[in-house]
Amino acid sequence: MKEAYDNLLTRRSCRAYRNEQISDRELEMILEAGKYAPTAMGRQSPLIVAVKTPETVDKIEKLNSAVLGNPDGHPFYGAPAVVVVFAAPSPTGASDANLVIGNMLNAANAIGVDSCYIWRAKEVFDSEEGRILKSEWGIPDDYSGAGNVILGYGKPEGKREPIPRKEGYAIIV
Repeated sequence: MKEAYDNLLTRRSCRAYRNEQISDRELEMILEAGKYAPTAMGRQSPLIVAVKTPETVDKIEKLNSAVLGNPDGHPFYGAPAVVVVFAAPSPTGASDANLVIGNMLNAANAIGVDSCYIWRAKEVFDSEEGRILKSEWGIPDDYSGAGNVILGYGKPEGKREPIPRKEGYAIIV
């Protein structure tokens, strides 16, 4: 129990990665944790696409960077893998998808894989090029991009120390 709790408190976003792909087994474990995230009424409505091919990771990163307004940027920080989570077209779709993302981030930390949650998936997959990728992957058009989880093995400079938690963050009534 303490190990699981410590994992939740020690997970940090990583923003610099080595050029080394994670193993298929590590990816499967991270995806499995995502599939076990809580979802409204147990519907398991989010859809998860894991990408390890460098050309496709680069393409998604370029689309993400364009949304950011910096076509030459590298918002995936050199991570060799990305998992895109899509939200169902329902009132709880985005919340369900973000719970999946949270589970995957924590699972990655637990098995020694570094990660970071990258935004702009909605804008990327609402674009013409993004819709083409969704279609190739079999994602229904009415699903929207919720977020990206980049995965890899971090460089030491890619991790920051935790900042103190702010006063009043949690209120007990």
